Order: sequence, then structure tokens, then C-alpha cells
Amino acid sequence: MFETIKVETDARGVAVLTLNLPDKHNVLSAQMIAELTDVAAQLGDDPFVRVVVLTGAGRSFCAGGDLAWMGAMMKATPAERAEGARELAAMLNAINTMPKPVIGRLNGQAYGGGVGMACVCDVAIGVEGARFGLTETRLGLIPATIGPYVVARMGEANARRVFMSSRLFDAEEAVTLGVIARAVAPDDLDAAVEAEVLPYLACAPGAVAAAKQMARELGPRIDDEVVGKTIDALVARWDGEEAHEGIAAFFEKRKASWVVEG
Repeated sequence: MFETIKVETDARGVAVLTLNLPDKHNVLSAQMIAELTDVAAQLGDDPFVRVVVLTGAGRSFCAGGDLAWMGAMMKATPAERAEGARELAAMLNAINTMPKPVIGRLNGQAYGGGVGMACVCDVAIGVEGARFGLTETRLGLIPATIGPYVVARMGEANARRVFMSSRLFDAEEAVTLGVIARAVAPDDLDAAVEAEVLPYLACAPGAVAAAKQMARELGPRIDDEVVGKTIDALVARWDGEEAHEGIAAFFEKRKASWVVEG
């Protein structure tokens, strides 16, 4: 059914949702975005599913947006760009509002949209040695559609440490920033994730869903107005000269015009 993701559900109702483009470090292509939106609705509506574990195949969790997709957005019409941004925002919202607990199993690096994927999980566990970064500004872009979820997870003060600089940080700092709850050795990752899963199997599923909804309502506001602003902001950046230069520099394997040697 799916080409970029896979889903396996065990006898307990624990569904493992795997980003399954290991050769591309599980980048968020247009197809993966669409498939994730669909599967989030399916898992959310499935009464047998009690918990969802989100992970990546191979060495990376998610290396962010597919640069080929971004390149296509640069050549698209404004309306097509807006639609692409809406699809990305809809996918993040679908996972964030899924009425099931979502446990992030971060098996490797998470950049850009990958950090956003970690932040829409209810809790995330990462491996020691993994690298993280909100790298959009290196390309002349901004972490727009993921922004509400990143700031909600980190808090504004922590977010401002890494939101604009594209600075990479390690798993230990990711814990400090709030992106992940724990950093564990790779051999301990499954046990740490299982420790997060088990308590839910003793809880009333409807109560869990209602409690999650209340937690979201009590937290920072992420509604249609906020999401709409992020879509507009991303489209505006895609339409700007810096994004054209940044993405062109990436594909041409050169430094962007604004880079100053330290």
C-alpha cells in the first residue's frame, strides 16, 4: 500500500510506523508527506491500535525535507508552493493530533523537518551520537511549518538557541532543549522505547485520547490561524532571492553568497 513508509502492528496493538527511505536518510518527499498524512488518519481511527512508535529505517531518523522536492517548489507557481506547504503542515498536524500516544524512536540524525517530526511525538527517545539541527536558514529558508511544534516542545528561550543559527547539536543537548526525553546507547534504544510504551497498555484508550487532547489545548496555541501564518511565511521565503541562492548553492556544491569565513 505504501512505498515510502511501512507499518507493523503487534498483537498488543503497538504499531511501529517506519520512515522507509534509508538510502535517502528518510527525507520528507511529497509522496512520504502524503503517505504519512493518510496513515496517521488510519492509525488514529483503528480501535485496535493502542500506541504508535515512529522511527526511521537505516542510520537516520529523518534528514529533513527532500531537496529535490524543495527544488521543485522553487520552480512552482505561488499557488503550487502554497499547496505544497499546506500538505506539509497537514501531515504534521495529523501526527500531532492523532488520538493515540506517539513515541518517537530516533535511531539516528534528525535535521530540519526531522526535528519537527520528533517534536510532534508525545515523547521521543534518541540514540547517543545522533546529530540534530534546524538547518533551514543555511538554505535561505526558515523552519516555518514545523515552527509551532518545535517552539511548543522547546519553549521560546531554548528554541531561540538553535532556531535561527542552523547550528548542529548532539543528543545530550537535544535532551536539554527538550527535543528528546532521553539519549541512550543504540543497544538500549528498544528497551527505552518499550519502557515508554508499556504504561499505556494499562490505560483506558479513550481516557488517553482525551488527556492528550486536553494537554494540547492547555499548551501553546496551534490552530488554523497559527498554521496559516507558517504556510504564508514558508511560501514567502520560497519566493525570495535568498532561498533561490541557497538551494542553488547546495545543488552546485558551492558556498552561498552570504557565507563569511570565520
